Amino acid sequence: MRSTSVTESQWVRAAKAGDADAFGRLVLEHALAARRVAYAVLKSWEEAEDVVQDAALAAWQAVDRFDAERAFRPWFLRIVSNAALDQLRRRKVREVEPLADSLPARAVSPEDSAHRAMLRDQLGQALAELPERQRVAVTLFDLEGYSHAEIATILDVPEGTVRSYVFHARRTLRAALGALVEGPS
Repeated sequence: MRSTSVTESQWVRAAKAGDADAFGRLVLEHALAARRVAYAVLKSWEEAEDVVQDAALAAWQAVDRFDAERAFRPWFLRIVSNAALDQLRRRKVREVEPLADSLPARAVSPEDSAHRAMLRDQLGQALAELPERQRVAVTLFDLEGYSHAEIATILDVPEGTVRSYVFHARRTLRAALGALVEGPS
């Protein structure tokens, strides 16, 4: 694999100067994390893809206002997060219900399949019941490995607020999933 000597800040400066290819490279570099952030809010990979594309367009339109001395990723993920939250609000207005996943996994015993489905359903339900900001914060912190400070930048809230979001989200998830960890009584 060929290494490149171009830094992210150079790509940002090029994008700010109107280089669409440079901007495309920046977005591609952070696309996976962006999709995960959008999915954490929306719980739909299809909607997450759409939101990331919309956010990339919004970021391109605003790139001239971006400070090239700062990291691109938190700025871009904040745009993605806001776009996902906007989409979620629009979805709630429309009251669209998701389709049930009825296809069984291959090469998994019925017992394992039932346990996985129960775990997935309970985890999904517990995550869905969290307030939006708590769900995003705990996903970014525990699944994506972001620091509290990075999440604070993405969500545009104080770092202490992020710590509170993560603490309360974990406490709620532990309570909701406690029976699965302890086993049947």
